Amino acid sequence: MNNELTKNITDLRQKFEEIKQGLNLASVKEEIEEIEPQTRNEDFWQDQKSAQEIMGRLGELQNRLEEVSEFEKELKLLEELTLMAEKSGELETIAADLKKNVSALVEKLSRLELDSFLSGRYDHGDALLSIHAGQGGTEAMDWSLMLQRMYLKYCQNKGWRAVVVDTVPGEEAGVKSVTLKISGSYAYGYLKKEAGTHRLVRISPFNAQNLRQTSFAKVEVLPLIEDENEIVFGPDEIEFEAFRAGGHGGQNVNKVATAVRLRHKPTGIVVSCQSERYQEQNRKIALQMLTAKLWEIEEEKRKIEQKRLKGSNFVPTWGRQIRSYVLHPYKMVKDLRTNYETSDAFNVLDGNLNGFIEAELKLQDG
Repeated sequence: MNNELTKNITDLRQKFEEIKQGLNLASVKEEIEEIEPQTRNEDFWQDQKSAQEIMGRLGELQNRLEEVSEFEKELKLLEELTLMAEKSGELETIAADLKKNVSALVEKLSRLELDSFLSGRYDHGDALLSIHAGQGGTEAMDWSLMLQRMYLKYCQNKGWRAVVVDTVPGEEAGVKSVTLKISGSYAYGYLKKEAGTHRLVRISPFNAQNLRQTSFAKVEVLPLIEDENEIVFGPDEIEFEAFRAGGHGGQNVNKVATAVRLRHKPTGIVVSCQSERYQEQNRKIALQMLTAKLWEIEEEKRKIEQKRLKGSNFVPTWGRQIRSYVLHPYKMVKDLRTNYETSDAFNVLDGNLNGFIEAELKLQDG
């Protein structure tokens, strides 16, 4: 047992050192050094929203350093206690307590490991999540609405704020498409690998013969990019249109042309926003959506070039099926990339996605 204990502690140290590299602490410290001087400027709090976002980011970075430092102290103390006990011949006596300490550190290390997978440039920020109904008519639109509810519940469980910024309702039920603006710590990092095709198998509630139906919906997840210099486009490239919002936002919104639609002429990309009461607010969000879409195009080009240089024939597409939700003849939700699965399908549809999200984060990017 004692040999097993010392081996577990050695493995813990090795794993911790690997995770530390993934956390990229040097860049974390560098970002803290860039942010801290800004908070001391006299005019820092003149823009309350910007100041709060900066302070929030600073807090996240400082917490990450503190968590790593505290873990290192606890692990070092455990190593020293074990060594002292071995030398004094008391290891057998305190082995049970040491084993409890090892278990507690394994759990903490698991949380740190998740953090190491959230070190991408935009991982810490907000996200735009869009759902598009696939083939299948009303059935697919209803499935898209079910996915919308699932992600809204997941955001609620995480303590994030999720707002529907644009929606195209289905003719009979559900939605043809919907876009959520999700604000919360590491929202994009946690959600980015939800992108792809989601498949539902169930008895159709829209079919009088109670036939089994397969439906598809595509999920897109993009970072909300605040840096205006990230993607630059001229005003002459944008076609602007104001229209009356439909369905939500209050009577004033529906009577006045507050909703905004933007078209990017060079690419043909069209985005719209109708969630806010004022046209300028909707225009700002629409510009963020457009920026995210253009960023996605550049990112796809980069990935394809990266794959080409590596000699891979794989071309990434949004159309790949990533997860199946089966409600009949049995209940099962299975992720086809990680093989993570559960028979508690309704719990997943109620927003309990943690197991899937954690398994996704541990996948290597590709």
